[in-house]
Amino acid sequence: MILLSVARFVNAELLSGFPVVVELAVAWGDMDALAHVNNAVYFRYIESGRMAYFTRLDMLEEMRRTGIGPILHSASCRFRFPLAYPDTISVGTRISDVGEDRFTMETRIVSHTHNRVAAEAQSVIVMLDYGANRKVPLSPALRAGIQQIEGARG
Repeated sequence: MILLSVARFVNAELLSGFPVVVELAVAWGDMDALAHVNNAVYFRYIESGRMAYFTRLDMLEEMRRTGIGPILHSASCRFRFPLAYPDTISVGTRISDVGEDRFTMETRIVSHTHNRVAAEAQSVIVMLDYGANRKVPLSPALRAGIQQIEGARG
């Protein structure tokens, strides 16, 4: 997995407004019997983008220290066209909405071979105190980190 500040191989407009971009290879094993990437695999690509964003926030280190961290509340994906091997994709991720105890992440998957958007997704992430098994408000540090990352995109 390679973190990119700007997609090098795709039209930059396709990932405009996505401050965290990960480049991934489409593997032969990602395809199903119909010779295109299986729909469940897209959620793995989305997860890779989400984890790259969390890494930028240093969220997992914070979770190790406090026991408070993210949990996936819901996810949806709109498939625009089928990916297939061989290809490389860029997975752009941004946070579009921040609430008291949750935030919404948007993801865009772009095919390098076709230079077009293959899928778009939304995920709602809730902050959870894993010890008490209850949701908690976003910390001021997390809010500041999100603002810093999202502010970088203008």
